[in-house]
Amino acid sequence: MRTGPALGLRENLGQFSLLVLINAFVGVMVGMERSVLPLLAEREFGIVSRSAILSFLVTFGLVKALANVISGSATDRWGRRRTLLAGWIAGLPVPLLILFAPTWGWVVAANVLLGINQGLCWSAAIIMKVDLVGPRRRGLAIGLNESSGYLAVAIAAWSTGYLGARYGLRPAPFLLGLGAAIAGLVSSLFVRETRGHVDLETSRHAQPEAKRTTAAVFRDVSWAHAPMRAVSQAGLVNNLNDGVCWGLLPLLFTERGLSLERTALLVALYPAVWATAQLVTGALSDRVGRKALMTAGMVVQGVALLGLASGGAWNAWLAATIGLGLGTALVYPTFLGAVSDHSHPSWRATAIGAYRWWRDLGYVLGAVFAGLVADRSGIPAAITWAGVLTIASGLFVAATYREARPVEAGDVPASSGGDARVASSV
Repeated sequence: MRTGPALGLRENLGQFSLLVLINAFVGVMVGMERSVLPLLAEREFGIVSRSAILSFLVTFGLVKALANVISGSATDRWGRRRTLLAGWIAGLPVPLLILFAPTWGWVVAANVLLGINQGLCWSAAIIMKVDLVGPRRRGLAIGLNESSGYLAVAIAAWSTGYLGARYGLRPAPFLLGLGAAIAGLVSSLFVRETRGHVDLETSRHAQPEAKRTTAAVFRDVSWAHAPMRAVSQAGLVNNLNDGVCWGLLPLLFTERGLSLERTALLVALYPAVWATAQLVTGALSDRVGRKALMTAGMVVQGVALLGLASGGAWNAWLAATIGLGLGTALVYPTFLGAVSDHSHPSWRATAIGAYRWWRDLGYVLGAVFAGLVADRSGIPAAITWAGVLTIASGLFVAATYREARPVEAGDVPASSGGDARVASSV
């Protein structure tokens, strides 16, 4: 009878399923804002400037990016479970702050805590799932994680839009978030630590354990290691365009005459397609490799953004929104799989945190970019430029990313040698 940790989805199905559920609660926390918060700024706080409206997204993105870096090293030093619980403690006040906010500053402050919640909880959930399943099912594990989170984002975005249209922008939409925060914290109490699984995987690794500092891993993920550099820049641009969509699409659709309910449907459809398609794309990347999916996904997203900017009818927006979700599904779990492929188990969590720093810094740049361009040239211009940048990013991946070496029997993928130092350490 097995008494120690074992690697594999079937062997850890109970804990894996619990982590899938917890990540859905994490998704609800951010999804509650996607349909109603930009409209709340306009209608209840009288904010006209697009840059001022998107200040909440700048704060959220910067804090989440920092929390991702912290979470990577924190999960290695203090444990995955403690990091997860800390994230939920930070997230618990968020819906209450928005519910009772007398000024827009309270909403911005709430998004500081939301950034901590998302950075710590989402990172911990990803890392724990990767720990549990081992190297062969990594893409599938990440795909399931991202699917549960973003399907919850979609459900929350539609639900809050519906509640906002029926009962007003406050308080009803944010009561959903309060319930998710309580459920997430309680569920996380039943999660077990997974660092024992990392030790088991490390003991089976083809190369000896590589001791690396956080600074060294951050440098390699950011620029020194060519494949991970390609992934990091694409992740940043991906979330730049997501930030543009988050902040501007509700305003674009309502300005063009759509009701709040129809706007919420379109805003929710994008993460819904993104979420469900990841059930396929995460596992597919394990079979066909990461590069093709990352390149295609960025190009598809870019084309869809151009369609959103130029469209003015329901059917055009519907098609572009579906395309945007499909493109994002191709890249989102694949990025994380690629970073994991090029990382040693002993510092994989730190590498994922570093990548997620760059990815979520895209929210900050996207909000600043969207606000400045929209105030000067209009919302369609901001979305158009986001589309152009996204296509260019995909072409950069095609030119510079190299796959990790194939997995040997019982081994973990090692670096493809985009940088000699990382290749030798992995």
